[in-house]
Amino acid sequence: MVKPYLSVIIPAYNEAERIPMTLVDIDRRLSAVSYSYEILVVNDGSTDNTADIVRKMAETIKNLKLIDNNVNQGKGGVVRQGMLLSKGEYRLFTDADNSTSVDQFEKMIPYFSEGYDVVIGSRSVRGSVLEPAQPFYKQLLGKLANLIIQIVNVPGIWDTQCGFKAFKEGAAEKIFSVAKINGWGFDIEALALARKFGYRIKEMPVRWVNDAASHVKLSGYLKTFWENVRIRWWIIIDAYQISKIKNQNEK
Repeated sequence: MVKPYLSVIIPAYNEAERIPMTLVDIDRRLSAVSYSYEILVVNDGSTDNTADIVRKMAETIKNLKLIDNNVNQGKGGVVRQGMLLSKGEYRLFTDADNSTSVDQFEKMIPYFSEGYDVVIGSRSVRGSVLEPAQPFYKQLLGKLANLIIQIVNVPGIWDTQCGFKAFKEGAAEKIFSVAKINGWGFDIEALALARKFGYRIKEMPVRWVNDAASHVKLSGYLKTFWENVRIRWWIIIDAYQISKIKNQNEK
């Protein structure tokens, strides 16, 4: 098989209702591009028939593959797995609800050509579009959470949690081979590690279709806050062994 230009990684947990339309849309949009691609759905121990649906759709959708896990790991765990098992020169993860359509990867390509190693979708920078707009309380919580994340780990990045991020092959393999977080804090960890490894990050506006039925419990915010603190501590004590990896690369 020819090495794909783009790998699209979709973490999926109990997505039997939403994954069919998402895969149909991704297939339709990617079928129109000139470059090679693969689509990887990483099933995170779903208790519904997500895996069966993806297997069936793989019979008709070009280059669709299923990575099936019997045990739930968490979104961070399965994104990491997909990043390391995929083969693309560029590796994009996107959410199963298709909040950001895959064709917005086209806007990322020029930034990679300019020398950026990581390009992330953002709902918070000028030019982004949210349809419909989030309720005020969600906006307030999001801004407060982002302020804390910036202070602790990634200053200057205004939306760490948007589920649409692309990495050059080398950056993906280096970052995700040492990443540890399985929960929602994995986005923060990936960006903090990218910074520590010296990779250039570009934050890019996207069109985001907001799922009004989506709700994040307070416990989710608290867990992500704790993961944010752990990431900073692990960086301080060099638990990721970044210094060792950098020294090996310099030899």
